[in-house]
Amino acid sequence: MDHSQSDTETDDCSRPLLHRPDGDRVEKAPACCSSRYALALLASYGFFVAYALRVNLSLLLLPEAGLRRPKHKHTARTYDWDSATQGWILGSFFYGYILTQMPGGYLARKHGAKWLLAFGILGTVIFTMLTPLAAEMGAGYLIAVRVLEGIGEGVTFPAMHAMWASWAPPLERSRLLTISYTGAQLGTVVALPLSGQICYYLDWTYVFYVFGAVGLLWFILWTAVVSSTPDTHKRISDIERHYIAETLKEELSFSSDSIPWSSIFSSLPLWAIVVAHFSYNWTFYTLLTLLPTYMNKILGFSIQQNGMLSALPYLGCWFVALLGGQLADYLRETCLYSTVAVRKAFTIIGMVGPAVFLVAAGHTGCNYILAVSFLTISSSLGGFSASGFNINHLDIAPSYAGILLGITNTFATIPGMVGPVIAGALTLNNTIAEWQTVFYISAGINVFGAAFYTMFGSGVVQPWVIDKSHSHKS
Repeated sequence: MDHSQSDTETDDCSRPLLHRPDGDRVEKAPACCSSRYALALLASYGFFVAYALRVNLSLLLLPEAGLRRPKHKHTARTYDWDSATQGWILGSFFYGYILTQMPGGYLARKHGAKWLLAFGILGTVIFTMLTPLAAEMGAGYLIAVRVLEGIGEGVTFPAMHAMWASWAPPLERSRLLTISYTGAQLGTVVALPLSGQICYYLDWTYVFYVFGAVGLLWFILWTAVVSSTPDTHKRISDIERHYIAETLKEELSFSSDSIPWSSIFSSLPLWAIVVAHFSYNWTFYTLLTLLPTYMNKILGFSIQQNGMLSALPYLGCWFVALLGGQLADYLRETCLYSTVAVRKAFTIIGMVGPAVFLVAAGHTGCNYILAVSFLTISSSLGGFSASGFNINHLDIAPSYAGILLGITNTFATIPGMVGPVIAGALTLNNTIAEWQTVFYISAGINVFGAAFYTMFGSGVVQPWVIDKSHSHKS
């Protein structure tokens, strides 16, 4: 097994993937006006919606959200929940989210990803629009609605990975997937400042109605335009359909309903992704939920400033992830670097870099310009990991990519549940020293994850996928 894998690693490095073994070159379909890039843009819009709906609550839980607005606009009730209740409200989303990760990957493979993803986000939209009513009824109802939001959104990433297994040519994976998934950063970038403005000029309830309406528009577009596979797409060109089919035909095997669960769970390259994904998300979720609090309590910003400055790190991450996707595919296709080398290099930069600047941010005292700069650089560098471990599932087992992502994202959701709670417990007095401890812990976890992935990550289709494919062909 080891011998065959090392041969494939070498092969990946030396032979361009657009050349078939018999010497014929696959004609590359143009990107402009293509169905695969239309899918990437609509997916990006979908993740924009998902994350915009997810993050605005963290901003609204600041007590200041009910203050400093024109008196005649002060119509909605505000809630003075204690920090423990706020922690439960923020964390409750993840209790639903973690439940549907693995089922999402399995259902997407079995029944197609298009409708699963569509109804997943639609469910999140509907429950988000019910948030003001739930809050009025009490914290318990709000927690229940947030759990249901999480259940809906939990299928989105596994379903999207399963869809890209059928749509993304190997040498375009980095750019196509980064275009789709960076909608999440963009959703954060837009939602944080816009939520602040809506709170100020209207009231907090409108945040959920506005973003809910944007989500309903996405659902209509997605159901009208998208297909689960190129073969079922009505408007795809013959050139593009042929190009995708030819570049993927050595990798995909949907001929059997049986899934090699024992091989999947004993795969060391998969566990390398699990550890990296868990580690990266520890920092991501801690900052996602607590950065507005840090900006408010330590750096002293009002909610309007808070929304704008809290969004800066995610704007940087969005830009770097998109740039990194282009660079990663260029290194693989033009420079002929092996997939594994590119994935590991981007993971190291995208996890160790953020760790260094996160620690540095904790030592800036009350110098808010330096603190915001370091936090922005930290989060921006994290964008490189989008072309590292984050899409590696498609390299090692494309036929089971949705299931693999469901597994890794299950583990990677745990930091969303415990990270902010631990960080909140460590920052009871909101002193700089307490926040330094939070940053040190996050940085240490990030470095460990990068090291583990570097040692055990892989860039090629695993033997248990290939053997299964070959056995069915014979």
